[in-house]
Amino acid sequence: MLIKVYGSAVFGIDATTVVVEVNVDKGVGYHLVGLPDNAIEESNYRIAAALQNIGYKIPGKKITINMAPADLRKEGSAYDLTLALGILAASHQINSEEIGDYLIMGELSLDGSLQPIKGALPIAIKAKEEGFKGFILPNENAKEAAVVEDFKVYGVDNIKEVIDFFDSGNPLVETHVDTQEEFNGQSGYPEFDFSDVRGQESIKRCMEIAAAGGHNVILIGPPGAGKTMLAKRLPSILPPMTLQEALETTKIHSVVGKVKNRGLMSQRPFRNPHHTISAAALVGGGSYPQPGEISLSHNGVLFLDELPEFERRVLEVMRQPMEDREVTIARAQYTITYPSSFMLVASMNPSPSGYFNDPDAPLSSSPVEMQRYLGKISGPLLDRIDIHIEVTPVPFEKLSDDRKGEDSTQIRERVIAARKIQSERFSALDDIHYNAQMGTKLIRKFCPMGEDSKQLLKNAMQRLNLSARAYDRILKVSRTIADLENTTDINTNHISEAIQYRSLDREGWLG
Repeated sequence: MLIKVYGSAVFGIDATTVVVEVNVDKGVGYHLVGLPDNAIEESNYRIAAALQNIGYKIPGKKITINMAPADLRKEGSAYDLTLALGILAASHQINSEEIGDYLIMGELSLDGSLQPIKGALPIAIKAKEEGFKGFILPNENAKEAAVVEDFKVYGVDNIKEVIDFFDSGNPLVETHVDTQEEFNGQSGYPEFDFSDVRGQESIKRCMEIAAAGGHNVILIGPPGAGKTMLAKRLPSILPPMTLQEALETTKIHSVVGKVKNRGLMSQRPFRNPHHTISAAALVGGGSYPQPGEISLSHNGVLFLDELPEFERRVLEVMRQPMEDREVTIARAQYTITYPSSFMLVASMNPSPSGYFNDPDAPLSSSPVEMQRYLGKISGPLLDRIDIHIEVTPVPFEKLSDDRKGEDSTQIRERVIAARKIQSERFSALDDIHYNAQMGTKLIRKFCPMGEDSKQLLKNAMQRLNLSARAYDRILKVSRTIADLENTTDINTNHISEAIQYRSLDREGWLG
């Protein structure tokens, strides 16, 4: 008898429905076709043990299973439940009347219990689009899939529950999630707060500007100056995610199996990969394509600590995603696109020893060593970083001061107000939401300068030997500073402050 059951394959961050055709006929053998990987080919052992332990069995007949479309590579153990139910239905061990109305996914343990799967949210979105009655999957993934509104999701713990549902009509418990309530209810605050920072008022101001305009920022300073501490507190002052951003972010993390036992992600992601990371792990890809770190930080922060320690080739692959806010991976077998709209926060020592121009430093670096060290960061990459800020060590007097500084809540309120101004400014543009995303044409339109400001910028570029690439960056940062002050015009004080944030463009840093 031929039976069709339905599963799904996640490709990129979108799902494709997979039709599992199971035919049981006279003869002996087990044949599985349709480009399954090793995990799927081994599923017959898990299925046989699981069925035996709940009182069923794989029939001693010829079983042929086709997973269509046959030219799409299928991977992972999430098809165990789909295959097992198809075999039971095709061998008349359970009722098959409604089995094709549901999309079914889950990994089987040998006792019949179900293990969580990856990509439950994009699978549920696709299942709703294609008109399935509901989605049956492991309980741990149920809340994640139930985020899809007006679609029935059933979380189960054991294959026996699914068998009884189709064979005996025993109802499954539907998982309900009010998406808006779930989003509003997750008001947890980030672990780190700027009130813990002693001193560093100028750096806190810089981080506020970066958050307000969505600007990429690099922190330069000696070991122990507080670069990592400051970077980890940046998410606490970023504007809260919108519901759409939360859905996008959850979808990406769902693909890699990082959304279990919860619905929406409401906190902006903060990713901090080690400097030994490979290019594929950073941008995504692999034999079975997965999102990389830059996509996992979509709508959040990507923090690269000790930037010159990363391989130059790895850093260079970020240039296109930083500009386009998406990354396209093209291979002979596939081409996929992942979203990657993130804020880059990087940190670095000013020299290999970390103590550039410090007369009291225990170590020093030669000019050749300095050039080699700083040369690991290319000009085109720095061109995409709006703010360069020097971080100096905090003196003992401020470290020992028990008074707390301004907390993240107060800073965040100013950031949200500035972002609101930018949202209104770019309301007519679909793909521009904050100042850092402006191109040259928009900079000319929204960053007008008076004669005093023009003269100040001209003098600064000449006297400080600022590079040409610094011009647009200074204007964008100036626009954000003006927004924080709720002023329409860019004044000389805005320009002068923005000029301070171009340390690496000055002659002597990068040659």
